[in-house]
Amino acid sequence: MALLVGLGNVGAEYEGTRHNIGFEVVNFLAHKWEIEFTTGSGPFVFAEARYKGQNLYLVKPTNYMNNSGTSVTKAMAQFSQKTDQTLIIYDDLHLALGTIKLRPKGSDGGHNGIADVHNRLGSQSIPRLRIGIGNDFTKGRQVDFVLSAFSSDEQNLVEEAIQKAASAALDMIGLGITRAMNIHN
Repeated sequence: MALLVGLGNVGAEYEGTRHNIGFEVVNFLAHKWEIEFTTGSGPFVFAEARYKGQNLYLVKPTNYMNNSGTSVTKAMAQFSQKTDQTLIIYDDLHLALGTIKLRPKGSDGGHNGIADVHNRLGSQSIPRLRIGIGNDFTKGRQVDFVLSAFSSDEQNLVEEAIQKAASAALDMIGLGITRAMNIHN
């Protein structure tokens, strides 16, 4: 079994924003497999699929980014998942737009959503897939930047990054994180 958790903020006003690129990756897979999200036993929705002979759960928190840890731990409990069976997918403004980085563990890098996941788990040892959203903002405008939409000039690169991230996530499940990192990083 595996759990792919895309981080983001709920609500129409956040759709298509940089901070919601984690949602976009799990939405891409759900659309590809023609599966629907349903309400989980906590602040999240999920969709179930089969991949490489195992159950796979796509998860999106239904609370805000800064409270993602509650959603992740509740989803892990509902599906009896350990941290090494869970992949957190989220935006990273420290990476160039369109870049992806898969890691077995690590610091939050100033990302409040992953910081809350670490806090709720009591550990930084959870696989993560970071997707670069760029960092073209003036000092003090970080919040506005991450909550802004991608420009039309950026759309092709963003769509490619979503597809690359989905491929990396599936390779982690099928090949293991070390081989997936060697392929995608």
